[in-house]
Amino acid sequence: MATPDHSLVEQSQSAAKAKTQVNGDGFGLAWYGEKPEPALYRDTLPAWADSNLTSIARHVKSKTFFAHVRASTSGSLSRDNCHPFVSGLWAFMHNGQIGDFPIFRRELENALSDRSYAEREGTTDSELIFRLAIDNGLEADPIGAVETAIMIVQKTAEKAGITPLVRFTSAITNGDRLIAIRYATDRFAPSMFWTKLDGADGYCIASEPFRDGKQEWNSIATSRFLEIKDGNIAIGEFMPNAAMIAAA
Repeated sequence: MATPDHSLVEQSQSAAKAKTQVNGDGFGLAWYGEKPEPALYRDTLPAWADSNLTSIARHVKSKTFFAHVRASTSGSLSRDNCHPFVSGLWAFMHNGQIGDFPIFRRELENALSDRSYAEREGTTDSELIFRLAIDNGLEADPIGAVETAIMIVQKTAEKAGITPLVRFTSAITNGDRLIAIRYATDRFAPSMFWTKLDGADGYCIASEPFRDGKQEWNSIATSRFLEIKDGNIAIGEFMPNAAMIAAA
């Protein structure tokens, strides 16, 4: 594939659709090679300032590749707070935020299993959602597990007397299946698009198109998930509120 006109490195300096135009609070890559677990490379430098990133990106080959540039909304500027996050076979990254997260963060942490609490490395709301999903059946039912994790966030906010505000677009994979989710409790879900790669047997999911005008990009609707598995795409509803009703 040719070099993109609006690559992720370019988006880190001048994003067109993200809430924050400059995403310079670190970056991260996760990819699947010869081992079943993902490789991980993260740093707190802006993506445009890391010369190693350019070299690595030109040489790494993978059937599944994650890349993320960060504009922090919670958690300090540290490598542990840079996306993607990994656990076992799984990798996860997220755009968005949990409103008033510091107020009820401790209650959410109490909802983690001892194992997930011990494995948690950073302090972001994003990683906490990932760990909650792991505890709630990620391996068996990734979409249901993330729905339950968001449901726990919303119920915990309500318990604290806070109107839930969740803005959540995410991607999660075990190397064989990739799931993208777009959701918000208000009208401002972060953007997410997908396309079939020209001249390649594969797909790309991105927060904004990176080859403007040169191929067709499709927006993922709010409260929807898109799953890619065995070269096929499935789209369905993402319904944390249904999980809330079932748990009531």
